[in-house]
Amino acid sequence: MDYKKGFSVKPTSVSSIGQVIFTDGTNDMLPNQIQCEAYGYTYNRASGTCSAFRYNTNVVRSFNNESNRIFGSNNKTESGTGNTLIMGENNRVKGLARNNLIIGNNNEIANGINNTTVIGNYGEAQRDGEVVFGGGAFEGEGAGYGQSSIISLSVTTTDATKTNLFVNSSSTNTIIARGSTSSFQGFDVNVLGVRVGGSAGSGAVNDRIYLKATGMVYLKDLQGGTVRTQGAYGTTTGWTSVIDFSGTNDMHLSVTGVADMTISWSATINLYEMKV
Repeated sequence: MDYKKGFSVKPTSVSSIGQVIFTDGTNDMLPNQIQCEAYGYTYNRASGTCSAFRYNTNVVRSFNNESNRIFGSNNKTESGTGNTLIMGENNRVKGLARNNLIIGNNNEIANGINNTTVIGNYGEAQRDGEVVFGGGAFEGEGAGYGQSSIISLSVTTTDATKTNLFVNSSSTNTIIARGSTSSFQGFDVNVLGVRVGGSAGSGAVNDRIYLKATGMVYLKDLQGGTVRTQGAYGTTTGWTSVIDFSGTNDMHLSVTGVADMTISWSATINLYEMKV
């Protein structure tokens, strides 16, 4: 879709529930009411979202109930849950969630979260593509009070701009920092970058670097950390990675490449989380 006259943003994607995401050509964003309606969509002032169509949870509930498989007692799947397998007891999927797996007891998947796996007891999945290992409830506090998780991310860079990595390279899926009033996270990240093309004179295809980042987060505040080069081959000057934050919820793993180099980046982040 072309930019409308007088606008520097345009629609870039529509989610499965009808929400429209806009872009300025570089960054994805939620549009304001004027931008949303200028492209013929409907703006919801209460939620601050732009919609391409009205999502009917009653129709989706009827269809998706047939695609879920549940083994065990007291498990709950809310409206819009589809293609979900649960084996255990007292588990809950909060709805509008697809392609998920729960094995264990007292686990939970947050609203709108897709492609996750939760194993163990009292685990809580809050991020797309996350594999959660529940570690217990600290005397019955609830899901997510002690757990670890793994997320894989990727992106391709062609210049020296700091660029966020995303789940499945989807620009709408970031790593979400917890919002609890007493949340602690430790993390370690393994990042591999490989040059796959580009016209830069120095270096060559298959130049590569392996970086490791570690640190700690309290709420959404980064409290110390390091990034070290574990290994490198060829010309990798300027190739870096960092954990940072933007907005109110987004915890990003970012990388920086070099102008006129096409570099593919793949990373695995391990999170260790606790609420008290």
